[in-house]
Amino acid sequence: MTGIPTLDTAVLWAGIIAATGGALTVLYRWGRTTRRGLKRVGQVLDDWTGVPARPGVPARPGVMERLCGIDDRLGAVESQIAAVEHELHPNSGSSMRDVIDRVDARTAAHLDDKNP
Repeated sequence: MTGIPTLDTAVLWAGIIAATGGALTVLYRWGRTTRRGLKRVGQVLDDWTGVPARPGVPARPGVMERLCGIDDRLGAVESQIAAVEHELHPNSGSSMRDVIDRVDARTAAHLDDKNP
């Protein structure tokens, strides 16, 4: 070093303070980044499992509960589509298509009778 004990001690302490400050800065930034990442993981877990209601905030269902709701609604839509599908094709005479075909046949026969 310099050979001056007081100056050597001051340089040593300055180096220790600088190294400690740098290490604390790195640790702070690492901790902040880690905290943000853990917060995001917590939000994903809350979305997955759902959140119970609390004062002023309604409950949010989890992913599995929402999927069950979607399955129930899909079953209702499929039954409605089946009912509409039944009405669109000729069958035993009770579908809307059969009724329209009968009306069309009667109208065509009636027009043929009037136009000889």
